[in-house]
Amino acid sequence: MTSGGLSRLPIKMLGDLVSPRALERIMQDAAQSRGKSVGDLDVATLEDILKREVFKRLQLSVPAPLAKKRVSEVLNELMKSTQERLLPNMAESPLPELEDASRRFSLYFDWPEMQRLRGLIGVAREEEKGGRDISALVQEGHTLLAGMARRLEEGLVAQAQDLAELRATFKRVEGMGSREVRRLETLLTQIDEAQTQGTLLPAEVERARGITFKLRKLLESSVVQPVGDGAAPVALDPEAQARVLALEQEHSAQLFSRVERDFAPLLRARPELEARRDVLRTQQQAGQLTAEVVEAWRNELAQARTELIDAQRSEFQALEAELESLSAGADVRVVLDAARNSLQGGTLINDELLELRSARQALAEGGAAGQLLAVQRELLDLERSARDVAGAGEELAPLIADAQTRVAAGEAMDLTPLWTVLERYMGAAAQQREDFDARADHVVREYDTVRGLAGETTQRLGRLADSLRAQRRLGPMSAEARERYAQALEEAEALLAEAHAEYRAAQEVTSTFGQDALSGLLGVFDMGGGDADLFGGAVDSPAVATATATESAQDEALESWVVESGRIVDGSDDAAAQEIVALLTQAGTLGITALDFRDASHDWAARAAMPGGWRLARAVKRDTLEQVAMRWLETGQA
Repeated sequence: MTSGGLSRLPIKMLGDLVSPRALERIMQDAAQSRGKSVGDLDVATLEDILKREVFKRLQLSVPAPLAKKRVSEVLNELMKSTQERLLPNMAESPLPELEDASRRFSLYFDWPEMQRLRGLIGVAREEEKGGRDISALVQEGHTLLAGMARRLEEGLVAQAQDLAELRATFKRVEGMGSREVRRLETLLTQIDEAQTQGTLLPAEVERARGITFKLRKLLESSVVQPVGDGAAPVALDPEAQARVLALEQEHSAQLFSRVERDFAPLLRARPELEARRDVLRTQQQAGQLTAEVVEAWRNELAQARTELIDAQRSEFQALEAELESLSAGADVRVVLDAARNSLQGGTLINDELLELRSARQALAEGGAAGQLLAVQRELLDLERSARDVAGAGEELAPLIADAQTRVAAGEAMDLTPLWTVLERYMGAAAQQREDFDARADHVVREYDTVRGLAGETTQRLGRLADSLRAQRRLGPMSAEARERYAQALEEAEALLAEAHAEYRAAQEVTSTFGQDALSGLLGVFDMGGGDADLFGGAVDSPAVATATATESAQDEALESWVVESGRIVDGSDDAAAQEIVALLTQAGTLGITALDFRDASHDWAARAAMPGGWRLARAVKRDTLEQVAMRWLETGQA
C-alpha cells in the first residue's frame, strides 16, 4: 500500500461516523500543520493524526469508548499493512491499478458506481496523456471501488441467507419430483457455485423464490382440496388454509421489497409514485397486499421508468451540447460519460442530471464558476450521503432545498451546519450498529446452548445464526443492509425464545421419563455413535420402535402406519388413518410424494415409500413428528 493509499484508509474505515469530506479536511489541515501534504504522510505521522485530531473529531458524534475502538481498528489495519508501506513511484501511472480493480465488478455493469468508474477512467486517461494532474480522479475512483466492494459484500451475505432458506425448503418439496422441483434444484446449484466464486445472481435467486413459493403452496393446498370425483369431500383444514394464506402474504412482501429496490431511483424522482408506494406498504404491513397488485404496480413503474428515461435522454443531449460550448473540465466530462453509459444501459440518471445542471449554471457564471460548482457538488454529496443514514434525509431535505435555492441566487453558503446534522444521525447509526452486534453475539452464544434440540425451530435459528455471523463481520453498512440486519435479529430472537421453551420442555421429559428419553430429543447428549432417538435403534416402524423405548405416555404421543396398495399393513385400525389412506391414494396419482397437514387434534406427516406405498405418522404436536418420526418417515429407518 502506498502512502497515498494509507491516507485513504481512515476515510474508508471511518466514513460511517464522520462524512468523508470532513475527514479529508481534517487530514489536510493536520498534515499542513505538520508541514506536509496528505500524500506525503508517513505511517508515524498518520498514526499521530488519528490519535489526536481524528479521535477528537469523532467524539463530537459518538461516545468516547466507541471513538477509541474505531480508531484502534484503523491503527490495527495500518499495522497489518507494514509490508506495503512504500513510497509511491511517481513514474508509474495509477490508472492500471484502477482498471485491474474494476474488473472484479465487470459483471455489474448496470451499477451506477460502475458506470461512473468507466467514465472516470476514460477521462483520466485523456487527462494523463495531456500531462494534467489526475490525482483527484484517481481518489474518486478508489472511493467508487470501495463503495462497490461494500455493496458486493453485503449482497453476498444476503445471497447466502437466501440460499440457506431455499435449500431448507427444497428438502421439504424434493419428494414431489416434478419438473419445477428439477428446475429449482438446477437454480440452487447455480446460485451455490456463484456464492463460492463471490458472484451475485439476483435474477436466479428471484426465480428460485418464485418456484419455491409455487411448490410450497401446492404442498399446503394438497391437504385442503376435495379428494376427487365420487369420493367423500375432505373437511377443509383451517390451519392448512392459514398456512397457505401466510405463504401468499410472505410472497407478496418479498415481491414488494424487490420492486422497491429495483425502482428506488424512479420513486425518488416521482413523488406521486412514492406516495403510491407508501399506500401499498401500509397494505402489505396489514397483510392485505396480493402478488397480483404488486405485479401490476411493477408494470406501471416499468412504463413510467421508460418514459422518464426518454425525457432524461432529451435533457442530457441538450446539456451535453451546452457544456461542450462552455468548455467543461475533466470533472464534468466524467459525469457526462457516466450519464451516457447509464442511459445506454437503460438506467435513470437523476443524480447526474443534477450535477450537469449545476455545472451549466456555474460555468455560465464565469469567474465564480469554480467556487459555485464546488458548493453545488457538496450539496449533492450531502444529499447522497443522507440516503444511507436512517432518518437523516427527512430532516435534511428542506435544509438542502433551501441551500440550493440560495446558492443558485449567488449567495455564499457554509454547509458545515448541514454536515453536522448528518453526522449526528451517523453517530446514532453507529451506536445502533454496536447494539446490533451485541444482540447478534448473544443470539449466536445462546444458539450454541440449544443447537442439539431437533426440530424446525432450531434449524431455522441455526440458519439465522449463520447469517448473523456473516452480517456481524461486515464493515460499515448501507441503509438496506442495516435493515436486513435488524430484521434477521428480530426473527432470530423470536426463534431463540421458542427454542428455549422447547429446551425446557425437553428437560421436563428428562425428569418424567429419564435421560434416555431426552437423548432422543437432544443431540447434545449424543457422544458420537450416530443419531440417538426414542426408537432405540433400527426398527421397521415407529409403532414397533416406540414400544422398545419409552413405555408410558410417550407411546401415546406418536402413532404410525405403513400403507401399501391403498391399505394399512402395519399400525392400528384408527378410523382417521383409514380416511387418510384415500387422500394418500389421490396424492399418488398427482405425483405428490410428501404431505404435511393438521386436523382438529393432530399433526400428520406422510412420505411415499415404494410405488403405491406410504409411511404415515401423527402426533398431538408438530415438534414430536419433527423430533421423533421424521427420520423414519424419510428413510424407513429410526
